[in-house]
Amino acid sequence: MDKQPASLDQTSSAIERNIEAIVRLEESFVQNRSVAERVADWIANFSGSLKFVGIHAVVYGAWILINTGVLPWVRRFDPFPFLLLSVVVSLEAIFLSTFVLIKQNRMSKRADQRAHLDLQINLLAEREMTLVLQMLQRIATRLGVRAPEDQIEQFAEETSVEDLARELRERLPDD
Repeated sequence: MDKQPASLDQTSSAIERNIEAIVRLEESFVQNRSVAERVADWIANFSGSLKFVGIHAVVYGAWILINTGVLPWVRRFDPFPFLLLSVVVSLEAIFLSTFVLIKQNRMSKRADQRAHLDLQINLLAEREMTLVLQMLQRIATRLGVRAPEDQIEQFAEETSVEDLARELRERLPDD
């Protein structure tokens, strides 16, 4: 049986650790929802399903059939123009949109948390790369190796997040 090189094993274990960390973060996010958030999520998920559409097609279809007199053995309770149906549908739309908005707000907060985590990791990686380039520049200088110094020096400088954010604000169009 072939053995994998140590560096590949280390990479695999690093990937595995990263996957496990992501899984733990996601599980924590799901488990730490309040009861209201769980209910809102369930309702929002259900309302976005084909089962929901099917139930509504049957219920509203039966409502209309009954109240138009197509089913004469069932007494009409909301004759045309179906005012009661309009009220029911309107109330349902209000509540469903509220539950969907609750879920969207929660998911937006989660996306913001992920974006902040991404930013922190990117800043850490940028700092690490800056240090690596600075070390590489010192090694090249000590060994007398000529490198495209203007590029190495440019990348070896620390990136100012504040300057970058200001430059982006100035250059990007307003909404």
